[in-house]
Amino acid sequence: MMWSKPPAAPLSSAYSAEETPPFISEGHTLLRCLKALEDGDTLIVWKLDRLGRSLRDLIAMLDDLKERGVKFRSLTEQIDTETPTGRAMWQMIGVLAELERSLISERTRAGVKAAQRRGVKFGRKPKMTPQQIAHARKLIDQGEDRQKVADLFKVGRKTLYRALTA
Repeated sequence: MMWSKPPAAPLSSAYSAEETPPFISEGHTLLRCLKALEDGDTLIVWKLDRLGRSLRDLIAMLDDLKERGVKFRSLTEQIDTETPTGRAMWQMIGVLAELERSLISERTRAGVKAAQRRGVKFGRKPKMTPQQIAHARKLIDQGEDRQKVADLFKVGRKTLYRALTA
């Protein structure tokens, strides 16, 4: 991964990330490189997959670079945002990323529906069983303090109230 001034200018800084995984974490070489980029700079990478874990990450990162006036080149994929062909290629990648997000969302919804048909319950398990709720109601009707009843069942007072009103 390299960072440079526009092609006519000499290379001003180089960052190497050959042994690092393709994601950003605090102190990561890529993060330092991205922070150093300024308007008019060009980010040059060997391959697109070195920039992000997913197409979504890549799109977000390159959109940020575009907003900051930073040009981008990928040597392997021959993408150069300074040329009309490179910009068109980038827009096609953006369309594919949107399609990927839609497909993931659709598959997730289908999986949830299938699980519900199989009887899978979603969400947290209730803190109190129906028998415990009935017992708590009985204790409160007999004049027991609500906080003491909540403590008895090892739940918070708000949880007890929600269970009693449900």
